[in-house]
Amino acid sequence: MSRLDCDFGPRQLAERIYKLEKAYPFVTISTIGTSVLGKPIYAIRIGSGDFRWHFNGACHANEWITSLLLMKFAEQYAHAFFTCNKLGIKDADELFHRCSLWIVPMLNPDGVELVQQGLSLQYPNYEQLLEWNRGTDRFHRWKANARGVDLNDQFPAHWEEEQERRAIREPGPRDYGGTAPLTEPEARVLMEWTLKQDFHAVLALHTQGEEIYWNYRNQEPPESKDWAERLARASGYRAVYLEGSDAGYKDWFISHFRRPGFTVEAGWGHNPLPLDNFDEVYDDVMKLLVEALDLSPS
Repeated sequence: MSRLDCDFGPRQLAERIYKLEKAYPFVTISTIGTSVLGKPIYAIRIGSGDFRWHFNGACHANEWITSLLLMKFAEQYAHAFFTCNKLGIKDADELFHRCSLWIVPMLNPDGVELVQQGLSLQYPNYEQLLEWNRGTDRFHRWKANARGVDLNDQFPAHWEEEQERRAIREPGPRDYGGTAPLTEPEARVLMEWTLKQDFHAVLALHTQGEEIYWNYRNQEPPESKDWAERLARASGYRAVYLEGSDAGYKDWFISHFRRPGFTVEAGWGHNPLPLDNFDEVYDDVMKLLVEALDLSPS
């Protein structure tokens, strides 16, 4: 299998999204904004119900497998609804009419491309990126966007405290939250789009650890713990009460809306997770995402 076959980057995502839209007319594709380097950030909508769910992936570049997991889920969901079948153990038609689901499979397309393709001389800000990556053109440890900013440290939820905790003062592979919240277009468009869509619940898919984080500074609603435990039972993951972490998308969502928000750490190993165990990881994630849709009030 070639390197290209093993990767799932912005080009492969665009191709799969085009095929999904062409195959299923009830699937809506939109672009919520663009990355630092102008790549589109796609959103997929499936469902017509009143409850509004949002899932996103590849916030961290070397966690790009989450994009493939979400894309496969969207394809499986669309096919199950189209053929009047079940999605996992749930009726796809019932889920479709119960809630509306928006999926952003790849929030950080520039970073994903860096991880998969490495750095070439033709790349914008080549010298800066090389310096930020400690002189190597291999980016397999890179979590940040094209400006060396960690997008999951970019949200206005006790941002200053997270920066003090991280103690990273300059761009690099991970954990640098920028000079202020929302300096990066990827984080900014996700927040603005979330405010516009007024989601009832969100789930950010990361890797790795097989854990579900569901709380934030006691601002989460009462149902969050019960929901997390249901997601844990469905997937075999562990629901974790997390402290000492701020400025993430889930943190901001809970703080702003006082609604359920989750960060799910899929799979187990070292990032980027290899595709060898993809089917096993997907099976757990699929069950978790189906359960999430089933949590939506009927």
